[in-house]
Amino acid sequence: MPDRIKPLLEQLVAFPTIAGTPNIDLITWVKDLLDAAGFTVTVIPARDGTKAGLLARFGDGDGGTLFSAHTDVVPVDGQNWTEAPFRLAEREGRYVGRGTTDMKGFIACVLALAETLRETPPARPVLICLSWDEELGCRGIPDMIDSVVPVLGRPDLCIVGEPTLMRAVLGHKGKASYRAEFDGTPGHSAMAPYFTNALHGAAEFILALRHLQEALAQEGARDEAFDPPYSTVHAGIARGGVALNIVPDHAEVLFEIRHLASETPDAILSRIVLPEGARITRTGQYPGLSALADDPVVMRFSSALPDPTPATVAFGTEAGYFAERGIPTIVCGPGTMKDGHQPDESIAIDQLARYHALIRDWVLR
Repeated sequence: MPDRIKPLLEQLVAFPTIAGTPNIDLITWVKDLLDAAGFTVTVIPARDGTKAGLLARFGDGDGGTLFSAHTDVVPVDGQNWTEAPFRLAEREGRYVGRGTTDMKGFIACVLALAETLRETPPARPVLICLSWDEELGCRGIPDMIDSVVPVLGRPDLCIVGEPTLMRAVLGHKGKASYRAEFDGTPGHSAMAPYFTNALHGAAEFILALRHLQEALAQEGARDEAFDPPYSTVHAGIARGGVALNIVPDHAEVLFEIRHLASETPDAILSRIVLPEGARITRTGQYPGLSALADDPVVMRFSSALPDPTPATVAFGTEAGYFAERGIPTIVCGPGTMKDGHQPDESIAIDQLARYHALIRDWVLR
């Protein structure tokens, strides 16, 4: 493994880029590194000015490979870490630290490759995209995606480096998240029958979501590559009321739809008859991924993997945004998601070495 991967990952982990917090220091550091390596770098600020994304290009001509990652990580609060989360540790053949698996290990591999391209120029361009706030429902990439092709050109292949144990993932479900709000009229609970209880509307809605899930399981679209093999709905949070003896005048339900590529969240949601006065607001969304296994570039890349069998994953990624723009896109990165989001998150050192060799051989082929 190149000597540079460890110090690069050490620095990346040291930036506490928890989702929703600033990542400017990390982006500035990466920009300086890529500038020195001969890349043309464009920084795309977030609307709030506290975060940014980055697009970078090395080489001339058309096509090439785009390596894409998010720079944010999940929080560490409430987790029982035995190591300092934002200081890289090494033990038993693994690097430990927040983001090592999801997905700063991948970024370190790409940056280690980037630093060598002047010495051994690739035949086709090497492109990099780094985003923000993926862990909050892919909030950053929508503000970047329309700049990708104008700034970088159209890649032959986009590799989103989420942890897949170096398997080529060609599909995952899309997701849309929502807030449903319900109004009532407040009053003393002794007179409850004379008032409208907002929690009753919320309860009716949650029951409707349950019935919808049953219908999707029985008669909805199916894709046996996924588990479960159908679209799902899930109510995760219900809130309402201020005191037991007051009829609630407001309630809300936070819910999500994880859908197959053949169904849209709007079509699924339209099957629910809403209680009178209910208001639904979409709070986030990302598209699913359904890559073509017989795409020539996808086939060539997959053939170089330890296990070339196409796979699907349950978690979501930013890959669907690139695929929607007509860019052949797969998800393939070092490590496994079962190690992500955990206390003492870690990645096998040999995974990073093998992944770096894989992408080096790919761009220099």
